[in-house]
Amino acid sequence: MKKTALSFVASLVIASSTFALDNKVYATVNGDEITSSDIAVILRNPNLKFESIPKEQQKQVLDSLIEQKLLSQKAMKSNIVNTDEYKNELNKLKQTLAFQIWMRDLSKNIKIDEKDLKTFYNQNRSKYIAKAQLKASHILVKTEQEAKELIKKLEVSKNIKQTFTQLAKDKSTGPSGVNGGELGWFTKDRMVPEFSDSADKLAKGEFTKKAVKTQFGYHIIYLDDKKNSTTQSFDSVKNKITQEYSQKVFYDMIKTEAQKLKTKAKIEYK
Repeated sequence: MKKTALSFVASLVIASSTFALDNKVYATVNGDEITSSDIAVILRNPNLKFESIPKEQQKQVLDSLIEQKLLSQKAMKSNIVNTDEYKNELNKLKQTLAFQIWMRDLSKNIKIDEKDLKTFYNQNRSKYIAKAQLKASHILVKTEQEAKELIKKLEVSKNIKQTFTQLAKDKSTGPSGVNGGELGWFTKDRMVPEFSDSADKLAKGEFTKKAVKTQFGYHIIYLDDKKNSTTQSFDSVKNKITQEYSQKVFYDMIKTEAQKLKTKAKIEYK
């Protein structure tokens, strides 16, 4: 529940951050400006820069906003602005806007101390554990008999890794065959259990003496290297910790303020 609340608060801060943009003007329509804030709403991605998208798409975005602006201007001249529905919805929008800007300004006042970050890190070390990893290569074939024949060749080889690489290129039906069967580094949960369990039992430089059957076929696995599970250092996860701790502090501030207001408010459930 707390994680959900934190995500909600974070999303509000992200949404309100559009107001902090340097509002560059890209066009005017009858004197009304179309700015970077308007474009940000259309793009719906704070990491996507308007200048980075193709010129043709830039024009489409601006044309869409220009049309929207023209229709909005027409609507504002109509009798809609005098209706109760319009006034009620406008009041709701004002409250939402005030809330978002207030949240943004409140988030700016958060001061993060390095000492607090380290305390948070020490209290949550279990969250910053890098899983054990395996680095392996494999040869994938369709039948167990094919796998047995390849294993025999590996058992009499004077340079197992070299022979394994060549057999993978020549015989493997898997996509990694062209690269000598190399799969790179992976955590156990990245592979099917039969494969991961068999690879994990090997010592560095060993290969499976019995074919490993999976839904894809029969594998011969060679273990290139292994990394044990380790706790990530503070410096390596500092950016992540700063973000998480900032959200926690912000959530606590909002929760405290809300509780204060509740004690003074008249609340009726209907």
